[in-house]
Amino acid sequence: MSIVMKNIRKGFGSNEVLKDVSINVEKGEICALIGENGAGKSTLMNILGGVIKMDSGEIYLDGKKVGFNSPLESLEAGIAFIHQELNLINDLPVYENMFIGREIKNKKGILDMQAMFHDTEKIFKRMNIDLDPRTILRDLDVSYKQIIEICRAMMMNASFIIMDEPTTSLTQPEIERVFNMMNTLKKNNVGIIFISHKLNEIKRICDRYVVLRNGCLVAKGDVCDVTTNDLAYYMVGHTIQTKRATGKKGYGNEVLKVEKLEHDNIFKDISFSAKAGEVLGFIGLLGDGRSELFQSIFGADGISSGKIYLKGKEVNIHSTTQALKKGIGYLPRNRKENGIIKDMNIIENASIVIWPKFAKKGVIDKKLNEDMFDRQVKSLKIKVMRFTDSINELSGGNQQKVVLVRWLLANPDVLILDNPTQGVDVGAKEDIYNIIEKLAAANIAVIVLSSEAQEIMRICDRAIVMCHGRLQGEVRGETMNEHDIMRLATGGELGYAEVNK
Repeated sequence: MSIVMKNIRKGFGSNEVLKDVSINVEKGEICALIGENGAGKSTLMNILGGVIKMDSGEIYLDGKKVGFNSPLESLEAGIAFIHQELNLINDLPVYENMFIGREIKNKKGILDMQAMFHDTEKIFKRMNIDLDPRTILRDLDVSYKQIIEICRAMMMNASFIIMDEPTTSLTQPEIERVFNMMNTLKKNNVGIIFISHKLNEIKRICDRYVVLRNGCLVAKGDVCDVTTNDLAYYMVGHTIQTKRATGKKGYGNEVLKVEKLEHDNIFKDISFSAKAGEVLGFIGLLGDGRSELFQSIFGADGISSGKIYLKGKEVNIHSTTQALKKGIGYLPRNRKENGIIKDMNIIENASIVIWPKFAKKGVIDKKLNEDMFDRQVKSLKIKVMRFTDSINELSGGNQQKVVLVRWLLANPDVLILDNPTQGVDVGAKEDIYNIIEKLAAANIAVIVLSSEAQEIMRICDRAIVMCHGRLQGEVRGETMNEHDIMRLATGGELGYAEVNK
């Protein structure tokens, strides 16, 4: 059985999103669908999933021409679409989530909880999932929620599953769990369309690749025949820098210093410093405590003991407002939940932190605001139609750039970036790295928290590795490598004396 999409075209107004795209996917294979944000991937899959209609083209399922007018029609034909935003309810147990919208009822019209529970047990057993169906969903990590969505699809006899960025918010152990599930699906002759920006994952888990750029099919083939650099080139149309820039200028004075910070056994005995113009990385594995540490430094959480110094003076920060006033900026880990304000437009999201700069007697000078934002839009190559459009209309990479503009305009002394490239494509990722370098060149101390060793090696001057809430060691400069980072992250030693230099 196979899916064949031929000569698909789709436009929205004058914007032609898909231009004569043809792809095919076979059962029992994992096919990567990749491209920059705005390349047309989601539009193509929304057509296959019955969410939107194509302008022209043909779709064949196992040789038979089909057309889907709704997601239900697509699902009934055996195509399940697992969106990045999971359609689950945290307050319900797992087995009830498995039957949302198609609950089993007895002859009296009452929900048959026992039947739903047993059917869930059966599918978990079939897919080798060790999970109690009675577990309340909120108690599960994101990877298990992804797996529940996959099991729902299998319960509905899906022959093909579209997985949209399934690993974006996952830690490495969670990713392993989802990959094991994908391999199980493959063995069960299910075809998977895997949308991802993580090229190393594509190399590892996928059989074939299809690349879209600006609405056109630009490359396809077997994954074993290409490198991640090849895939990156196909996506953006030019070579992507993969190594950190050399020949950086010297750093300025010490801006941030912390001594022996501790909080509720989450992190202990934390001491480090950061200088103006430096890009300092923090990395580790699940439970390392780095996000909690910097949330506490930013005033979003408390500190049990220890001291914080800014420009040589001890400070007590009890709120994020205080942190902002003292010159600390913070880009949170989850852009959609904590970074953007969905009810505000693009320019409002970019400038909310610095509105006082534009205010005259309490009234914002919109012209000055727009002029400053316009300069940043051009400098950072942010793709926007109108500044007053909703922030939700931008791609993930452009949303992240807008959030970063806040701090370019605010010019803090210290900027903490927690997972700054989460969920963005390789081209947008490189743009964000360039922004970080500009921030450092403006004499800001930039602290980057990341789970990706390649990212730390690409952008950071040095990096501190954490393990179970403690500083485990430091890597720096051209000598950084993944082996040393992983060794420290898992509790090994390289020479701890360098951490506080």
